[in-house]
Amino acid sequence: MTFRTRLLISFGVVVLVPLLVFGLGIRSEMSRRVAGEDTRRVTALVNVISADIARENDRIAARLAALRRSLVDDIDFRNVVVRGADRTNFLDYAGNAMRVAGLDFLQIQDDEGRVLSSGHFRNEYDRLGPAVSGTTLVRAAAAEGPFLALVTSDSLTVGGRRFRVVGGTAVDSQFLARLARDPELGVGLRLPSDSATADSGKLVVGQLTLPYIDAVDGPGRVEQAHIVVTRSSALLAALQHNVNLWFGAAVLVAALAALLLAGWLSTRISTPVEAGFREMERRVAIGDLARQVNHDVKNGLAPLRNVFRHLTQVARETPDELPQVFKERQGTVESSINYLETLAANYAKLSPQSERKATDVNAVVRETIQGSPSVRTKLAEGLRPVSADALVLRRIIENLVSNALDSLDGKNGAVTIATEQAKHVVRVAVSDTGRGMTKAELDRAFDDFYTTKPGGTGLGLSIVRRLVLDSNGSLKVETKPGEGSTFIIEIPAQ
Repeated sequence: MTFRTRLLISFGVVVLVPLLVFGLGIRSEMSRRVAGEDTRRVTALVNVISADIARENDRIAARLAALRRSLVDDIDFRNVVVRGADRTNFLDYAGNAMRVAGLDFLQIQDDEGRVLSSGHFRNEYDRLGPAVSGTTLVRAAAAEGPFLALVTSDSLTVGGRRFRVVGGTAVDSQFLARLARDPELGVGLRLPSDSATADSGKLVVGQLTLPYIDAVDGPGRVEQAHIVVTRSSALLAALQHNVNLWFGAAVLVAALAALLLAGWLSTRISTPVEAGFREMERRVAIGDLARQVNHDVKNGLAPLRNVFRHLTQVARETPDELPQVFKERQGTVESSINYLETLAANYAKLSPQSERKATDVNAVVRETIQGSPSVRTKLAEGLRPVSADALVLRRIIENLVSNALDSLDGKNGAVTIATEQAKHVVRVAVSDTGRGMTKAELDRAFDDFYTTKPGGTGLGLSIVRRLVLDSNGSLKVETKPGEGSTFIIEIPAQ
């Protein structure tokens, strides 16, 4: 195995393993939070359904109480139960009372549970009715066919005998639609007679149990019915597919960029060196080049780091907004990747040639600071284009902005980029309110490898000066210790 191959494998392991762990960590955390939020949504909907049913039960109970008071004072009813009058004279009472009360189900039962009057189906007279206690789902007969009703009961005593008033409202598709408050969730009924495949294609995510009586052919017995909250399994599969697709694409793009960079670095580092002084010069040159590459690549990776931190924060705090936020920040990711790819291509030539063409300075500034809310801009309108390489101009601005942000030392302050049209040049000024520089520091600021930052390379301003001069521009600095600095670049206008 060659040295270049070993180096490439090492870079791959060092870059890809943390990247994979990071991606899987975000995926796992996002799934956990989405599942938790989904559970809370379903629980909330079940609670709302329970409250709605309780309110409906209270409404029915109030109307039954009014009917109970009317029955106590009704002469025809007393004639039936006290004096033994013909019960057929009382058959239509429940039908009239049901319509007045706005109910869909109404029975008046004697102390044995036999129906004295039925509002929804007159033919139930003298049959045993359902023994309802509390809120109950009843499957009842009607002239048009069986129907479901949510019923409750009340009782009264007349002439020493106890009677029951059972009433309720129909449970149909409109009733269930009123219970469903979440557009992504459905509400349905599962009766004891339903088959296991009734909800094919839907996933039951929550349910509420109610007593159930099938009273079509008799009083029936008490069983259990369920109001179920469902979600389409196809929707879940599509959501999972999209999340996995986006995460896979993001990890793949980052991995490819990392491998390309690792391959290029391994190729350059593994180039045979010559003996003696020439070998020493080549190693120095490679070290200088590697530091410059590291500096430029870090500038390109900073927006990607900000985007992933933002996505992590959104996934933790408001996961529902993650797709929209990713879409909004996608431009930043693509712009940074394009920048790194172009940078790698230029460095691969070892002596990159600037491609001078008409360049919009304001557009380059906006692209450079995209995703950096801490940088302010004052961009003049109507700037003439300059004859410069857009990538070179971006590298100049990125280095100056990075130095300006570092000069704030983490304290409150401001970094501003301003553009201005002068007579024959376009002027770009990068200002900060940081620590500023002394005269001694300013004299050495543009020297190679001179830095005042811990861990700094000392190449940032040196690169800026070289790139500005290569673009036939000029660079000057206005600075004062404790009050900040302003770097002014002038590029010839076309």
